[in-house]
Amino acid sequence: MGRLMAIEGRKNAQDAKRGKVFTKIIREISTAARLGGGDPKGNPRLRVAVDKGLGVNMSRDVIERAIKKATGELEGVSYEEIRYEGYAPGGVAVIVDCLTDNKVRTVADVRHAFNKCGGNLGTDGSVAFMFKKVGVLSFGPGSSEDALTEAAIEAGADDVQAFPEDGLVEVLCAPESFEAVKLAMAAAGFTPLEAEVTMRADNDIAVTGDTALQVKKMLDMLEDLDDVQNVYSNADLGDVAYT
Repeated sequence: MGRLMAIEGRKNAQDAKRGKVFTKIIREISTAARLGGGDPKGNPRLRVAVDKGLGVNMSRDVIERAIKKATGELEGVSYEEIRYEGYAPGGVAVIVDCLTDNKVRTVADVRHAFNKCGGNLGTDGSVAFMFKKVGVLSFGPGSSEDALTEAAIEAGADDVQAFPEDGLVEVLCAPESFEAVKLAMAAAGFTPLEAEVTMRADNDIAVTGDTALQVKKMLDMLEDLDDVQNVYSNADLGDVAYT
């Protein structure tokens, strides 16, 4: 049970919720285009969102339509970025990033998930200091750790972490270097299983038994909300993470 299984499990869950995944990606494409312009070449955030859409077989027509709506060429909806922070059972810190066209609805849904599962919604900054933003490229079994490390150094990555228990190797980089590192790794012949700019906790908290089940239930509830784009936590759920 390791990070590779977590990635595979996450991909399977995405396949089962194709429509919901498309909705989240379209919202991210729309927001990125509205804030940074409709040209992916000059808008790194949009480029990442477009790549994510293409990665789940979203058609280029759907992507172009979302961009045109965001830039005013077509009539569309404007989404607002909101971050909520709080605690799950066991003192687990949670960050919830949302894109919404109705803040009242979103905060009510997020608060309900926290309260229903024994958590507490906190104030801005209450847990964010425990996390850092980082680019992560994950490579699966069969990849040469030495060759990966050499390529990652050449690409300008900050760190390489290997997980012998499942053969996974992660290349870590600064968010602003993510696209350059990803392109350089591809040019060196390394295609990641997953590549994203995400939030990583400085230290994880191990939870077990009923507490772990409650934390997982809460995280799953938050992930399923239409307005939620990403959920981050510092929970180490052990085997419960894969149930």
